[in-house]
Amino acid sequence: MFPALGFLPGCHKTIEKNLKELYAFVRRTFVEHQKHLDIHDQRSFIDVFLARQKEEAKHPETNSYFHNENLVRLVRNVFSAGMETTSTALRWALLLMIKYPDIQEKVHDEISRVIGSAHPTYSHRTQMPFTNAVIHEILRFADIVPLSVPHETTRDVHFKGYFIPKGTYIIPLLSSVLKDKTQFDAPEEFNPNHFLDSEGNFLKKEAFMPFSAGRRACPGEILARMELFIFFTSLLQKFSFHSPPGVTNINLSSDVGFTSVPLEGMICAIPRA
Repeated sequence: MFPALGFLPGCHKTIEKNLKELYAFVRRTFVEHQKHLDIHDQRSFIDVFLARQKEEAKHPETNSYFHNENLVRLVRNVFSAGMETTSTALRWALLLMIKYPDIQEKVHDEISRVIGSAHPTYSHRTQMPFTNAVIHEILRFADIVPLSVPHETTRDVHFKGYFIPKGTYIIPLLSSVLKDKTQFDAPEEFNPNHFLDSEGNFLKKEAFMPFSAGRRACPGEILARMELFIFFTSLLQKFSFHSPPGVTNINLSSDVGFTSVPLEGMICAIPRA
């Protein structure tokens, strides 16, 4: 924010150094991908981007977004945003399982019944409505990115009687939807039944949008959903989580920041038989 002060010592020097290393790593990676690119066998996000870049090069008159610098920024965003939010979601998950041991026990039972000792896979979620509902409720209740990320209108917009000119800074308030009383029976409470019907089947909710919505929603949503399901079920397959001896009050307050992170604390992981 204040580049003129960049000469001063401080942690920003470390951040700048780390970013340069990350950018160099990404550039080396996509150079290697370019050498072995096969548009008919795309192996990753980088391959898909490079294939589109190759196609766009046939039409130089267009103002393409598929240039190398944008690829570097995109990969950096997927790494940084995905790691922090996913790890924060898992921290909330463990904290809430400690807070609600009866819910944790139901997740254990479903994991034992459906997965057993096998490795959890993302396809298991269709057979595990309760666990799937718990993960959705964790993301809704934790409200990890309450302000989403800033957007900007690319053209003049008329929306519900309001005129929003092109270039307007937009901050979507996701909390207003995730905690909407018209969409969830008890929005301030942690309750997996928000995502279950009367017969215990998983229930999709349009108001569930922790990854934002529209064309500029989180590009890593599908990856994040897979990671959360596999990490969460793997952890609860192997362990039961409890508060430390003598600790009875589980604080569900969060630290203030760009993301809502749980307060630091100690937990006990007990191996399951």
